[in-house]
Amino acid sequence: MATQPLMNVFNRLSVAFERGEGAWLYDTDGNKYLDALCGIAVTGLGHAHPAVTRAISEQAAKLVHCSNIYTIPLQIELAERLTRIAGMDNAFFANSGAEANEAAIKLARRYGHSRNIDTPTIIVMEQSFHGRTLATLSATGNRATQQGFEPLVSGFVRVPYDDIEAVRQVARNNTNVVAVLVEPVQGEGGIHIPAPDYLQQLRDICDAHEWLLMLDEVQSGNGRTGCYFAYQHTNILPDVVTTAKGLGNGFPIGACLARGKAAEVLGPGSHGTTYGGNPLACAAALAVIDTIEQDGLCRRAEQLGNRIADGFRARLGDAPYVKEIRNKGLMIGIELNEAGSELVVLAKVKGILLNVTGGGRVIRLLPPLIMSDQEADLLVGTVAQLIRVYAGEERDSIN
Repeated sequence: MATQPLMNVFNRLSVAFERGEGAWLYDTDGNKYLDALCGIAVTGLGHAHPAVTRAISEQAAKLVHCSNIYTIPLQIELAERLTRIAGMDNAFFANSGAEANEAAIKLARRYGHSRNIDTPTIIVMEQSFHGRTLATLSATGNRATQQGFEPLVSGFVRVPYDDIEAVRQVARNNTNVVAVLVEPVQGEGGIHIPAPDYLQQLRDICDAHEWLLMLDEVQSGNGRTGCYFAYQHTNILPDVVTTAKGLGNGFPIGACLARGKAAEVLGPGSHGTTYGGNPLACAAALAVIDTIEQDGLCRRAEQLGNRIADGFRARLGDAPYVKEIRNKGLMIGIELNEAGSELVVLAKVKGILLNVTGGGRVIRLLPPLIMSDQEADLLVGTVAQLIRVYAGEERDSIN
């Protein structure tokens, strides 16, 4: 018999939070922590943002949920706003990034069957992360995450990230490919940023072969990289884009957006959801979009991200134990030469919340878009010192 009421699927830290304000979280003992993780890129507007709080409170007093067999005006409004921002034609709303990616995978398969391809195949990338449902887990490029859940879903071909020639090689040898699914910036894989022309070259290959280009912006969307979506740093438009995380600032919502031929694939009965796009979720998301646009937070994310990354480069750029410091806006990775998972606990002791990914070697920072310059400098100074301590330069200063 289990001794704990929760399934043991998380390695939880020994801290419990009871409230948050802006970039700070406060635990049950009254200690405060600078949140440089944002619930893994979720609370981009920080904690207890007044506009989101007000939208949720007012909507909860009116209507929380009704079935998608009825018209939901807030859902239509949100779809209009998101598709206009993204350059897409229509939207399907779900409850998470995994569900949004499931919708994209189903859309690609149905598109393939419409072209009389019996075994439609999607090209995916090594080191990618698309979710933990069976299909998104199968698309993910992390063998450790997949282990023990076989048989995986078929229909995926994996190639190295940021390797255009590998994609061309698949195109020459596989006539069943119908789409490419890729993150514009790999988050869980370790903040990997591709070459500036990577998405354009993928767009060209997809156009040449009538494939769908599907971008997973679950983590990189909603202003985090300096544009509302990361692909907007380029001149391309995808056929499908998925997003979630920061879209609701903590309230669960995901979206799969499509345009052109991809927007015409799904019809009544081909896909659905019970909770997706309910009035409460849409009210929260609309408040997020309003705030990002009105407060100029996309530009702020770019400036703040560069300030933080440049601060780390100034302090750690020549350190032999630091392999690389990279960022795209407020997606920031500090890659170490050796695994540094213990830094999560050391940082918590010093009042900083972060995590380590990329096989334990990449310190991943995903601060809120509303973080002040002073908070950013505190983050840089504290984490840089912790890294030096961890590497053995300042053994005594941890105390």
